[in-house]
Amino acid sequence: MVLLRRMIGEALRRRRQDQHRTLREVSSAARVSLGYLSEVERGQKEASSELLASICDALGVRLADLLREVSDDVEMAEVAELAAGAARVGASVVVPARSPAPMVDRAA
Repeated sequence: MVLLRRMIGEALRRRRQDQHRTLREVSSAARVSLGYLSEVERGQKEASSELLASICDALGVRLADLLREVSDDVEMAEVAELAAGAARVGASVVVPARSPAPMVDRAA
């Protein structure tokens, strides 16, 4: 089963490690305890929307970009789970191509 809190935590950790930053640096910038940030990254705690926005800000990442990345990760994990389940029963899985989300013109 795909757990959203785990996928969000993994994405946050990837972003932090890609920047070669420590938990201490990011937790200080996000104004969250080091222990709590660690639990969020490990998928043990579910971050509130406010905390998630604060962590993204500390990482210099747009919340929308992080959520898009997590959405893609969730989709890949779900497809892998479907394929594994189908393989156990000797079936095959056909995954329809996903159409891109419609673009919204907010200037209008």
